[in-house]
Amino acid sequence: METTDTTQTSSTPFPNIPPVIESNDSEYLDSGVPSTVAIAGHPLHPLSVIFPIAFLAAALGSDIGYWLTHDFFWARASLWLIGLGLAGGLLAAAIGLSDFLKIERVRKRTAGWVHLILNVSILVLSLVNFLLRWGDAESRIVPWGLLISLVVGTLTSASGWFGAELSYRHKIGVVGAGSRRYP
Repeated sequence: METTDTTQTSSTPFPNIPPVIESNDSEYLDSGVPSTVAIAGHPLHPLSVIFPIAFLAAALGSDIGYWLTHDFFWARASLWLIGLGLAGGLLAAAIGLSDFLKIERVRKRTAGWVHLILNVSILVLSLVNFLLRWGDAESRIVPWGLLISLVVGTLTSASGWFGAELSYRHKIGVVGAGSRRYP
């Protein structure tokens, strides 16, 4: 019978964590830090990001649709989707910024800062993309509008990863009675 070595160098429940990802036993073992913007204990930030993410992802899809068909419908759809994604993103940003400013644990983590910087970048690029198309939704899609939409989609995926790090690894914005300060 063959035996395998299961010894871990860290006592965290996450084996083989790359060194760029922070992990802290005390955060994992505590009950978590509730969001500062919640209804009946349910954090609003995860709810508020769903539509902006969907709208901006769909804008990339409609840009590709325009690129393949040159149908004005897709150009107009992209403009609306980017505008709605930007408006919803501003609301989600206000809610997320409240947690960032009021919960010290978020500011003490690289994931919190990366998540913030990526989201600000997404909003700025979406604004540029929207203004680029305003008044002439069709002529600016290829190549710049499509390229910006692709970058926004990529940054959104990365930002979502770091947002999940804050929730699942650092237990921020969850139901719990942990300290908002660094444990």
